[in-house]
Amino acid sequence: MTAMVTTTASPGVRAHSTLEVFLVALRLGLTSFGGPIAHLGYFRETYVVRRGWLGERAFADLVALCQLLPGPASSQLGIAIGAGRAGVAGGIAAWLGFTLPAAVLLVLFAAVYRELDLAGAAWVHGLTVAAGAVVAAAVVGMARALTPDLRSRAMAVLAGLVALAWAGPLVQAAIIVGGAMAGLLLSTAAAGSGAEPSSGLAGRAPGSRRTAIGLMAVFVVLLVGLPLLRALVPSAGPIALADAFYRSGALVFGGGHVVLPLLEATVVEPGWVAPDAFLAGYGAAQAVPGPLFSVAGFLGAVSSVGPGGPAGAAIALGAVFLPSFLLVFAALAAWPRGGPSPTVRRALAGANAAVVGLLLAALVGTVLPAALRSPVDVVTVVAGTLGLVLLRLPPILVVVVAAVVSALVAG
Repeated sequence: MTAMVTTTASPGVRAHSTLEVFLVALRLGLTSFGGPIAHLGYFRETYVVRRGWLGERAFADLVALCQLLPGPASSQLGIAIGAGRAGVAGGIAAWLGFTLPAAVLLVLFAAVYRELDLAGAAWVHGLTVAAGAVVAAAVVGMARALTPDLRSRAMAVLAGLVALAWAGPLVQAAIIVGGAMAGLLLSTAAAGSGAEPSSGLAGRAPGSRRTAIGLMAVFVVLLVGLPLLRALVPSAGPIALADAFYRSGALVFGGGHVVLPLLEATVVEPGWVAPDAFLAGYGAAQAVPGPLFSVAGFLGAVSSVGPGGPAGAAIALGAVFLPSFLLVFAALAAWPRGGPSPTVRRALAGANAAVVGLLLAALVGTVLPAALRSPVDVVTVVAGTLGLVLLRLPPILVVVVAAVVSALVAG
């Protein structure tokens, strides 16, 4: 994002790039287990380390930006990277590839959820163990690149301590804003004034501040207009379904698991989805790769309001992710084409340090406690982390090995 310069491409080149974006994102959608925090590790390994589509600093800038926006941060990050690679079509392709596998699996599960029970499966715990290794490797890699001096490391540690001490949907955004302010006040120009090479991140997203204002206007009009339309046409189930899931995607900060209480209040309390069905969908969402927001597909498919089935799933998925497209494209359109000023870069340096702290806090406070149940889990996480950091093993290999090891140990 730091070098988002306007580029042009022939239609053939853009079509090829869009297909490339989709196929890379589809592979991530098939292999990215572990939830939104782990997804940052998978994305960094794929887009930064292996493919070089953008550099460490540009990646961290996008992470910080997406963490500040309401909605699913990992999906928004994928949309932003896809848009940088192949324009608006690339952003859509990146989202589609990353989301499609989970959406299909959860919609299929919606038809037979009463017959399945994945909560106690040993191989599912293996996916959590693999996530521990992926997140640990991400912390190491991002800390090396984004906290090069004692001051930035201290900021990261402080951000991590605050994140461990306080939880809540707005805490992440507050920590990143605080990191940006600290970076603005404390960082020197050398901490982030240099623009890194774009590494392929080209500014082909919607391209003017007028575009950004227009997209934000659409965001607000839908947020206000859908409830009004729902009140005017109370018998229209698809409108009610779209309104409920659009608000869920537009108003939740933190993404991932944070959306689940809001979705429960949206679909369970009014009786659209039975509590046991909701919990079954939540359990299945933990066992499939890709974004946790894809649980909207399951809920839309089993909802008593709306068409149900694949059509209900499509409405719910489209509505819950639509705010992310509007917000991400608006943010990219408003971003300076020549890159941020030295002042903004100092703020971003502080925000990036805060992101490292948040990732460390998630590793220590959430991921590892869930992953480490036995000495075998400890060995698997350590071995997986070393394999990713030192040997640059593909994350899918770590996922498969961890799942197999957990199944063998339990069996």
